[in-house]
Amino acid sequence: MPLLNKMLFSSSLALGTLIAVSSYSWMGMWLGLEINLLSFMPLISSTKNTLSSESSLKYFITQAMASSLLLFSLILLSMNSPYFIELNILLNVFLNMSLLLKMGAAPLHFWFPEVMEGLSWLNSLILLTWQKIAPMVLLLYSSKTPYLILIVIISCMLVSGIMGQNQTSLRKIMAYSSINHIGWMLAAMMFEEIIWLSYFIIYTIITLNILILFKKMNINTVNQMVVVINNQPNLKLFFSLNFLSLGGLPPFLGFLPKWLTIQVLINKSLFLVSTIMILATLMTLFFYIQVTFSTLTFSTNTTFSMKMPTHLMFFMASSNLAALIGLILVTVAFNLT
Repeated sequence: MPLLNKMLFSSSLALGTLIAVSSYSWMGMWLGLEINLLSFMPLISSTKNTLSSESSLKYFITQAMASSLLLFSLILLSMNSPYFIELNILLNVFLNMSLLLKMGAAPLHFWFPEVMEGLSWLNSLILLTWQKIAPMVLLLYSSKTPYLILIVIISCMLVSGIMGQNQTSLRKIMAYSSINHIGWMLAAMMFEEIIWLSYFIIYTIITLNILILFKKMNINTVNQMVVVINNQPNLKLFFSLNFLSLGGLPPFLGFLPKWLTIQVLINKSLFLVSTIMILATLMTLFFYIQVTFSTLTFSTNTTFSMKMPTHLMFFMASSNLAALIGLILVTVAFNLT
């Protein structure tokens, strides 16, 4: 695809999200979601291979299904007929389910890992980060059904922890990792919007660091990663720090939003929910550490060397330094204030 077309579709993608999150009416929000969908489709299918075409078709079908359910719920909710008053709770559930389907939250995640498998790393970054903004903000605007959100949160924790085990595809590992973080972000969103925003920004920065490494090294599987960065200690360090931070281990920055989310849940007397979330997240942390240890400990006779640009190395070094000591700096700042 020519560079000009990519720029136009990328601008439309950003415009659709901005329209959705800044509209005053639900119809305007739905229109923004549709612009976002139609702009992302050409970006997915820009590479000429069967995997990208299959991913674009799967993405279009699921997003069109979610948009239809969203529009159906909005039309019925807008009616003031007495016959629909008793169905408002059910329609709010349908409305929330359509937004959860759009962001790929469990148990409506069936399309997410399959679509990720056929995307380039740049498109994967868009799907993991930018494409979640509009559905999450609209879910923030909607009349949330607490029991549905709690079921989705626990489902995200369990599905990501179980399905992420023994995966060799890095795209599927990142997809199930995203599902786990969706559960944490939904829990933060229910009570404190600022914690959700902080969580999303930190998650985006860490994911950006990891996917830049995957893209520059052209890594797609765990086995490739062991071979490619075998004799490059700097890249091993960058990768390990980012993955451990993504898993939420202290003293890395990725632990901060989870720490704040747990504190909010405990303050709301949701001890059982926070305990289930912590225990289920340990399963995802297991395959994070498994991938990290395989990278650090395994060695092969095959050598591969690729010199990364100086500005990219500086960016990765700076972001990894922030990921390493960010939690310590934030804790010190809180204590000083």
